[in-house]
Amino acid sequence: MFRMLKKNRGFTLIELLVVIAIIAILIGLLLPAVQKVREAAARMTCGNNLKQMGVALHNYSSANQDKLPGGCQGGMQGNPYPGQMFFCALLPYIEQDNVYRNSQYYAWAQAGAVIKTSLCPSDSSHNSGQSPGAGGWAVTSYARNYYMFDTAGGYQPSSGYYYTLPKYLVGNIPDGNSNTIAITERYAYMSAYGYGGLWAHHGQDRFHWGYYQWSASYGQWGIYTPQVGVKSNQAHPYYPNSGHTTSVQTLLMDGSVRGVTGGTNSTYWSYAIQPDDGQVLPANW
Repeated sequence: MFRMLKKNRGFTLIELLVVIAIIAILIGLLLPAVQKVREAAARMTCGNNLKQMGVALHNYSSANQDKLPGGCQGGMQGNPYPGQMFFCALLPYIEQDNVYRNSQYYAWAQAGAVIKTSLCPSDSSHNSGQSPGAGGWAVTSYARNYYMFDTAGGYQPSSGYYYTLPKYLVGNIPDGNSNTIAITERYAYMSAYGYGGLWAHHGQDRFHWGYYQWSASYGQWGIYTPQVGVKSNQAHPYYPNSGHTTSVQTLLMDGSVRGVTGGTNSTYWSYAIQPDDGQVLPANW
């Protein structure tokens, strides 16, 4: 009686290559889906950051006779300089009281303090929340609207510095809160220009400082529509821009947040930036 001996048979080289090819195809199909999910989550977190800032703006207003913070307003208590910065003024209202209390002129004491709410997850232009080009100062992925917060102000003779303030209270913006942008995204650091948005720096050396290289503001030098889908080394400080692939997140003065795409009509963007041009935004702007 003959016994049939069975041999254990392994994969042939061709079969192995086929399996590897199938795995590669599956990865290729899944990767874009994973990236889309991650971007959607980052966009949601970014929107929540802006919503928190919107609540902070209104809480600040409630605590200060309906006034809004200026881009470079009067100095903090015991401070002879007009040195309280816009984002610094919001700190107590985004659960950052300790950072606020320890802030000094230019916020030297807290200049390196990274504020999580101030950073968009899609913005990788910074070094763990600090500027690559400003000696460890902390940055923000958001910029105030110069036309809303910096078009009034004056000069302080005792210190020799200028300051900027909003022309309006939260309740008397001529175009209405729902038609006016408060804060928009802007890369924390734009390497092509060496510019960074430092939340603790106001750039007080001019009456209308606008886009200044260290100032987290947007708007003085022109009303430019958002740069969407650009890398940080392509981003320009005159423009709103972000690490999102399809939109720039924007906070309106009524506290709502919307994603603005690259195809946004420049005329409508102009209407949204200016609080007193007498123009009303269409529903689909």
